[in-house]
Formats: sequence, C-alpha cells, structure tokens
Amino acid sequence: MGHVHIIRDFHSLPEGAVRTVRIYTPDVYDSEPGRRFGVLYMNDGQNVFAHPESSRMETWCANWAIERVAREGRTEPWIIVGVDHDVDRFAQYSPWDEPRLGIEARGPHYIRFLAEHLKPYIDRTYRTKPQSHSTGIMGSSLGGLISLYAGLARPDVFGRIGGVSPSTMWSLGHLFDAWKEHSRRWTRIYLDVGEHERIFRDHVPLNYADSVPDFYRHLKYLGYGDHEVRLVVDPLGGHHELDWQRRLPDGFAWLLAS
Repeated sequence: MGHVHIIRDFHSLPEGAVRTVRIYTPDVYDSEPGRRFGVLYMNDGQNVFAHPESSRMETWCANWAIERVAREGRTEPWIIVGVDHDVDRFAQYSPWDEPRLGIEARGPHYIRFLAEHLKPYIDRTYRTKPQSHSTGIMGSSLGGLISLYAGLARPDVFGRIGGVSPSTMWSLGHLFDAWKEHSRRWTRIYLDVGEHERIFRDHVPLNYADSVPDFYRHLKYLGYGDHEVRLVVDPLGGHHELDWQRRLPDGFAWLLAS
C-alpha cells in the first residue's frame, strides 16, 4: 500500500488562509522511480483516505479504491491530493452566492489556489504528468459542485471532473446558466447520484435526484459525447460517505481510464 503525507500549514495566498493537504502516493510510486503519475485533487480531504488521521471512521477510502482498480487493470495508479475544507465549507465550495442561505461565495478563490499555487507545488515535488488530461478534481455534494466549476473555469488545468452527488441546484441552479457551451478541450466528466436522493438544508430543499440528471442532459445538449460525460444513478444511494465510498471504484475506473 502507498503512503499518505500530510502538510498541515500550506498557505493559500488567494484565500488568505492556511490549509491541510494530504498527498497519497500509490504503492508503485516508490518501486518504479522512473514512472510519472496523473494527479487527482479531491475536496473534503479529511474524509478521503482510509488513514488514522482522517476526521471520521467512515471515509471514501480513496487510497484503497485507486489501488484496487489499478490492480484490476481498469486504470493506471494515480497520485491523490486531498485538500481539507476550512471552517466555512459552504462559502469555500460555493462558486456563486446562495441567497436562500445567506452564503457569500469564496469558491473562485479556492480554485485559484488549487490551479495556481497547490498544483505547481505538487508538480515540482512529485513525479507527475502535469497536462490537463492527466489532472482531475473530484468531490461530493458542494465539493462536487466546486469540482464542476473548476472544470468550467479552468479547463486548461482540470481535464477530468468528478461530481459525486454534486449540488447542481445550488445558487438557484446558476451552474446551468454558466455552463453555456462545450469547452472544446479534452474533457471527461463523471456524475453520479442516488435515485431518491433529496435532502433539506435549513429548510431549503435540495433535490439531487432530479437536478443531477438534468445537468447531465444539459451537457449532452451542449454537445458532450458519451466518451466525455457519464451519469450513474444509484438505486440505493443516499447522501453519505458510505454511499460515495461504494461507488468510488467504478467512478475511478471510468473517470481515470487511459
């Protein structure tokens, strides 16, 4: 099994904050010193890895998942960089204001941090493949929304986007209006959702079950092909790390395939 290296004081200049960053190098990183690796950035980094210093027992187990699908030959091994959220997660992962909940967006600053500060550090420090088709971003719920925004705002950086139960209805569905056309760049977008996934946040209904398939159809209407976008509807899926953990190996296999 590979290793998780934790940096607890990575400075984010665009946000004026200090972040914790967790970097997983796969098993073959040390045994094959001449090899380079794609990098997947994952939001809510404290919940990403099966590791004693994760914030909860029920995590995505992304390190186990990537080793499994690589061992099965469904993808190459990837470096995974988990970025912890800060105390105001809603604002950090909001690309636009959410007036129903009084949230002022800070998401663009976060994406600038990832693209212009963290990624260059990772590319300098590790044996990476820095091109956009070898760089991905993934997250769940609002972490999925900000991942989609990253693909929209910086397709030159993030070619692979994973929206796991993404909050596509957030900010009154502004994502639909903002995503007006195909980026005309190499793109792979993975979307998934529970068939009956609906929650309330401070009395605001968030209907994932309808909004995520609607966004998939929106992308198809804009010209994204079946090789560029995929939707998985989980008949048993809820809005919880265990649901996302269960779907992750198959999600990795499609999103990170060569």
